[in-house]
Amino acid sequence: MNTLQKICLVITIVGALNWGFIGLLDINIITAIFGTESMIARIIYSLVGLTGLINIGILFTHLDED
Repeated sequence: MNTLQKICLVITIVGALNWGFIGLLDINIITAIFGTESMIARIIYSLVGLTGLINIGILFTHLDED
C-alpha cells in the first residue's frame, strides 16, 4: 500500500467514526467543532468522499504489496 492510500485510508476512517457518532449518539463531531455552515466542514466532507473513491483502489490491489 502506498503512502497516498494510507493517508486516504486514515481520512476515510475518521469520516466513518464521525458517521458512527452520528448514528449512535446523534453527535456530528465535524459540525460541533467547525459549525454547521462552515466552509472548513464542507471541505472535510468533500475530502472524506474523495478519499473514499481513492480507497476503491485497495479493492483491486493486494494489501501485502509495497
